[in-house]
Amino acid sequence: MFHVKPPTRRPHLFDLDGTLIRGSAAAVEISRQLGLVDEIAALEEGFLRGLTPDEFAVQARELWSALTPEQVAAAFDGAPWLAGIREVWAEIKAVGDHCAVISLSPDFFVERLLDWGVGTTHGSLWPAVPFTEPIHRPGILDARAKVRIAKELCAGYGVTTADCVAYGDSMSDAELFAIVPESVAVNADHHLAGLSRHSYSGGDLREAYALVRNSAA
Repeated sequence: MFHVKPPTRRPHLFDLDGTLIRGSAAAVEISRQLGLVDEIAALEEGFLRGLTPDEFAVQARELWSALTPEQVAAAFDGAPWLAGIREVWAEIKAVGDHCAVISLSPDFFVERLLDWGVGTTHGSLWPAVPFTEPIHRPGILDARAKVRIAKELCAGYGVTTADCVAYGDSMSDAELFAIVPESVAVNADHHLAGLSRHSYSGGDLREAYALVRNSAA
């Protein structure tokens, strides 16, 4: 009697800033609600020059000291999201695969994507809004944490990183791209040059996902 091995369920791992949100980031959209666009731009520039993610979070929390839940909701709703996100996640689930978002952005923003159908979300651990607590630095994610979370998810799914698909746009995704065979650079900068199997420039996640789906056909 022959036993047919069931197909591997692939995890699809999505970055948020610059990937699902085109040309912007959660921090930028939150700051826009508070009239602090110039201030967050300066902080983002510092991040590009070597400011650590935990120090970025500490300084951003000070900028956002007056942040309300209503402003978080407005920032999320007004962000320039790629089209087709819900449809892609629905299709991924329909074929038996997994989908997750792994982001350095605050968990109170990232977790809102659960309502759009993603399987799990993993963001930096921030205090609840409105803030009454300081940033707990060990809870702030960095690029290495993305790899760690990816490996933990794979272990839970019973697969390895060799079965993963990663979608990202910048230097925080480079370490993850280096360990997965299937990756899509989405509206990416030079940090992912030569690291991704596929490259997509545009405004519709369905088109980026099609690169992966068609390559497996």
